[in-house]
Amino acid sequence: MSTSLIIAVIIGYFVTLFVISYFTSRNSNNDTFFIGNRKSPWYLVSIAMIGTSISGVTFISVPGWVLTSQFSYMQMVLGYLLGYFVVANVLLPLYYRLNLKSIYTYLDARFGFYSYKTGAFLFLVSRVIGSAFRLFIVSNVLQLSIFNALGVPFWVTVSITVLLIWLYTRKGGVRTVLWTDSFQAIAMLTAVSLCVYYISSDLNLSLPGIVKAVSSSPLSRVWFFDDPNQRFYFWKQFLGGAFITIVMTGLDQDMMQKNLSCRNYKDARKNMYWYGFAFLPVNLLFLSLGVLLHTFAVQKGIPLPALSDDLFPTLATQGYLPQIVGVLFFLGLIAAAYSSADSALTALTTSFTIDVLNTKGMDEDRLRRVRQWVHVFISILMIIVIIVFNAFNDRSVIDAIFTIAGYTYGPLLGLYAFGLFTRFQVNDKLVPFIAVFSPLACYLLNKYSILLFNGYKFGFELLIVNGAIVFLLLLITRKRGVLVQKV
Repeated sequence: MSTSLIIAVIIGYFVTLFVISYFTSRNSNNDTFFIGNRKSPWYLVSIAMIGTSISGVTFISVPGWVLTSQFSYMQMVLGYLLGYFVVANVLLPLYYRLNLKSIYTYLDARFGFYSYKTGAFLFLVSRVIGSAFRLFIVSNVLQLSIFNALGVPFWVTVSITVLLIWLYTRKGGVRTVLWTDSFQAIAMLTAVSLCVYYISSDLNLSLPGIVKAVSSSPLSRVWFFDDPNQRFYFWKQFLGGAFITIVMTGLDQDMMQKNLSCRNYKDARKNMYWYGFAFLPVNLLFLSLGVLLHTFAVQKGIPLPALSDDLFPTLATQGYLPQIVGVLFFLGLIAAAYSSADSALTALTTSFTIDVLNTKGMDEDRLRRVRQWVHVFISILMIIVIIVFNAFNDRSVIDAIFTIAGYTYGPLLGLYAFGLFTRFQVNDKLVPFIAVFSPLACYLLNKYSILLFNGYKFGFELLIVNGAIVFLLLLITRKRGVLVQKV
């Protein structure tokens, strides 16, 4: 595969993003950066959220999952639909009624200072680690495939990547990200669709042939009802998917910031419904690609990689398929990775500015200067975390850090559930300790679950347990005899 061609694609790609940024960041102000002046068309938000949701890790991993988990992921995708319904009808009305820019200010109004700062801190830690992890994976692929041969050090690759993202998001914020992420979502889905086309052409499969090949493959099994101890058991996947959506969409500033840029709640709810249903065909496309990749490897006598995540990159970039597939792979990978990263950078800047620095009441010019410096700080922090990941040089350690970061969404689930469904007042100063205890307890439960629960292995339902522990501890430690009006 031609390195110069890949570099040309990358350059052309970023030129397009900068052109979009130029037109979308004109006449911008702080409200433009934070909530797009609440003028975003709902359909644009929906497309952009698809781009944000599918990271570079997803782009690489989902096609490979069929080797180890078949189509069981679709059970989780169905759970997502339930989660999106809850977000659209429970959380979005609250956020619009309170006219929020950062969703964590709700915790301040409902519980108090320590709960508010705890919620914001949980998001900041989770999103910094999560976004850095995803960018690290993609940067590592680009480094090994292209930049090592050119003698470019890894830290330079990462620094330039984050610098470019900072440059095209620094003025327009959410308004720019909505347009760039929509472009990147379309580019990514086009790349995947064309990969399916070229692979099926090599296999001499027409469209009906593709449907038959996928549906008849033993890898396309969707339903798993037979063994509750199994990780792919339907109710584990379905309920896990629902609650993952509630916390990682509805309680995540990154995702909600786009929703809050819609003109009104009615548009935001419409966006959430369309975005949720779009996930069904999008993920079915990725999984079908995985079946076709496996079929291609078997028919051509190509050894399957030891790691399922390596299936798509190996076949796309190692000369087994036409060069255009390799180019499309890198285009889709970059689109998936950077649509997540630019959105995260904007959301982290928003949360840190509003939730940590207490900028309420600050005049417009000073707020703009503070927000711009925070944007620089978050960008540098992202670079540092990615370089630290690379210094570990141990994928198992990095995976563990990423997994632990995911545990921090459980306390957010417990906090918001307690605020929405009770009138009790928490003991505000104890909330930070509860938010630390619960993830640690869940980590230990997960580690020793087979011994403690007669062979039971936790899946994504551990998130529900995490939130339930926080809810229970908030209930036990609440202020006795104190009831509050719901916010």
